[in-house]
Amino acid sequence: MRDNPMDRKAIQYSRGMCSVPPTQRVDLAALSLALGDMACRFDADLLPTCDSSNAVLLARAEAGAPNGTVVIAETQTAGRGRRGRPWLSAPGDSLTFSLLWRFAPGTSPAGLSLAVGLAVAIALEKIGAGKTAPIQLKWPNDLLRDGKKLGGILVELVPGTTHAAVIGIGLNLHLPVAMPADLREQSAALGVPVDPNQLLAALLIELRATLEIFAQHGFAALRSAWQAHHAFENTPVRLLSDFAPPRDGICRGIAVDGALLFDTDGQVERILSGEISLRPR
Repeated sequence: MRDNPMDRKAIQYSRGMCSVPPTQRVDLAALSLALGDMACRFDADLLPTCDSSNAVLLARAEAGAPNGTVVIAETQTAGRGRRGRPWLSAPGDSLTFSLLWRFAPGTSPAGLSLAVGLAVAIALEKIGAGKTAPIQLKWPNDLLRDGKKLGGILVELVPGTTHAAVIGIGLNLHLPVAMPADLREQSAALGVPVDPNQLLAALLIELRATLEIFAQHGFAALRSAWQAHHAFENTPVRLLSDFAPPRDGICRGIAVDGALLFDTDGQVERILSGEISLRPR
């Protein structure tokens, strides 16, 4: 199947209007204060506008940028989500940033995007975003709140390596008041007032802790925590692909390497392709 045009429209619309004052934006000095003793672990750069924070950081990574480099984009003009979908951002309505993480040579990237999703979910819970509706994870890299898309993750390996990754994260902070009802049905916002600097600091601190666990033990050490946040654990689902008809089955969770376990008539299949979308049935 082709990408759902309504999905693309929702992403563009929810980030195309700024509904909060400019004071509710990331400020590097305030971010440093929020990070506290951890500020020295990150090298952050705030860009008023760029094509894609991932593209900017990939270029910097190839030029030798250090581990922990962060690019924050107030506005993206050519942001990318999974499967090439557009991912735009607007000041105040969204938080969009990319983090460079360099692992030891030989570290397997299997399950990295899931590990990142878990870190984001935990950080959001710590700031209270899950009090009224739980933060859930959808394989392989979406964040849901109340069953609606709250954010997404795009992990890209630095060209020529298998152990350096640029981790792109986009979160909806607010949904514009004028958003049409049909698009609002697909989207979610944090649901709690939050200082974006405190939020970004919480995300970076949790990402660092989770990525250190991943570096030492792989995704296997994070699997049970991920499954505890899994939106479709042991529920009927439909797999959609651009290259095959839809398939129905039961989602049996994920394997230690991050593969989706898809049960059809008692036969469990491992799904690894990022070109597949998962939907509730």
